[in-house]
Amino acid sequence: MSSKSVLLTYEGIKKLEAELENLKTTRRNDVAEKLKEARAQGDLSENAEYDAAKEEQAEIEVRIVELETMLKNAVVIEAEEGAVEIVKPGYTVRLYDHTFEEEVDYLIVGSTEADPVNGRISNESPVGAALMNRRVGDIVEVETSEGVDKYEILGITN
Repeated sequence: MSSKSVLLTYEGIKKLEAELENLKTTRRNDVAEKLKEARAQGDLSENAEYDAAKEEQAEIEVRIVELETMLKNAVVIEAEEGAVEIVKPGYTVRLYDHTFEEEVDYLIVGSTEADPVNGRISNESPVGAALMNRRVGDIVEVETSEGVDKYEILGITN
């Protein structure tokens, strides 16, 4: 089974590795302790604490597999040195948002690290996809549920 590559910054990889380590050590041990305590209460058929701990254990194991798969398929976003001419993941784009009549900066990242509220948009999002491989001065239009948003690329930095 081939998995889709996951675009991540070095910072994103470190964050996922830290989460994975926490799940494998601290969280697994915490749940094991909860299961031990619940088993000590006797009849497991009507033991809500046991059921909750088993559910938590399953969620942790699923997340561990997700993280391991993401890290295995990670492609590091590396900004190139020198002049930046086209928008790519890893670059920051300064835009003029015609809808809100303001300038905004977005770092283009993979979908795993997207956080639009904090200026990090995915290369797969409607705006991010529209910006890919565009140049300073280009105007992009993005269709949304509210209509069409228009952005002018003012600058690209790495």
